[in-house]
Amino acid sequence: MNDIICPNCHKAFKVDEAGFASILKQVRDTKFEEELHERLKLAEQAKVSAVQLAEANLKNALQIKLAEKENELLQLKANSERRLAEEKAQKDAQLLELKAKLELAETEKKLSITEAIQQLEKERDILANDVRLKETEKQLLEKSLNEQFASVIKTKDDIIKLKDEEIALRKDMKMKLSTKMIGETLEQHCELEFNKLRATAFQKAYFEKDNNAKSGSKGDYIYREQDEFGNEIISIMFEMKNEGDETATKKRNEDFFKELDKDRSEKKCEYAVLVTLLEAENELYNVGIVDVSHKYEKMYVVRPQFFIPIITLLRNAAMNAAQVKSELARIQNQNIDITNFENSLLEFKEKFAKNYELAARQFKTAIDEIDKTIDHLQKTKDALLSSVNNLRLANNKSEELTIKRLTRGNPTMTAKFEELQNKKA
Repeated sequence: MNDIICPNCHKAFKVDEAGFASILKQVRDTKFEEELHERLKLAEQAKVSAVQLAEANLKNALQIKLAEKENELLQLKANSERRLAEEKAQKDAQLLELKAKLELAETEKKLSITEAIQQLEKERDILANDVRLKETEKQLLEKSLNEQFASVIKTKDDIIKLKDEEIALRKDMKMKLSTKMIGETLEQHCELEFNKLRATAFQKAYFEKDNNAKSGSKGDYIYREQDEFGNEIISIMFEMKNEGDETATKKRNEDFFKELDKDRSEKKCEYAVLVTLLEAENELYNVGIVDVSHKYEKMYVVRPQFFIPIITLLRNAAMNAAQVKSELARIQNQNIDITNFENSLLEFKEKFAKNYELAARQFKTAIDEIDKTIDHLQKTKDALLSSVNNLRLANNKSEELTIKRLTRGNPTMTAKFEELQNKKA
């Protein structure tokens, strides 16, 4: 048994060993708990202090490293800006020199264009004078041709005025002659009328009976005439028909058109003329020369009194046509020469304008490429401020950027630089 004094009432009481051990255990556990709590608190404070110290040390170390990195970056930035400034100054100097050369080339080109335009204007004025002269000649020729045609028309009118007298004369002849005599004398009459004028009006003409019947048929007479160079001017196949030729049945003039056209084609004559006394009461054939070209090409029907006039009209028309064709051919050749000169002039102008436009477009393309290069350098400079890698890439690009690359694909600029190099050499 042990005596225990209560700390509160100061009374003594006895406890056995088991109770004493229990009390001692309680006191010891409480004290242990208090000490443990105190030590844990001290350990926590020490841990917080250590963490704060470590954070402070780490922060200081990071600040030192950051300051070092900032100093390095500022140094690199300064070096890069200095290099960029030097390269930009060099590029600006090259660009100024290039622009000066381009301006000089543009000035020379404008001077060349001005000289060429002046020369072209001079040639144009000369050409315009030639054209006016040719136009005057053409008007004079037209006037001459009109006068010639007016003379032919007047002759035709004079011939028409005589138709009534001639018709009356032929009707009288028909009344006086029998049918048989008409048949015997119509061809003779036409041949006689032609021979009366052969020596004066038809000296170079051929007028003979068609005796070639190889094709099974033949006409009555063939008229041909050539010019002084041996070129055929006109050819006419004549067929003479009258009532005396067909006594059994009455024939119409149209019945002979097809055969006459066939004879004309086989004998290679240009015109076909039927001289007829058939259908004496038909006013269509009594008024004068009848053109039946709507049925058969270049075919006419006339009464005997118009035998010589039809030859004269066709002959004069052929001669005038030959002369007109000759004059037109001459004028056409002159116009072709003028047209060829004008076409050559226009072609030169078009090619010159095309080359000028191409050069101007290439010049503008070169300037645009230079501006794009400057913008690219500016963007590269901005990118260098944010990344060292971008600074390296921009530096590589600026080193790769040369005048040769700027002029690549630009034949005008390449030619200019080659010319400058040759001059320096």
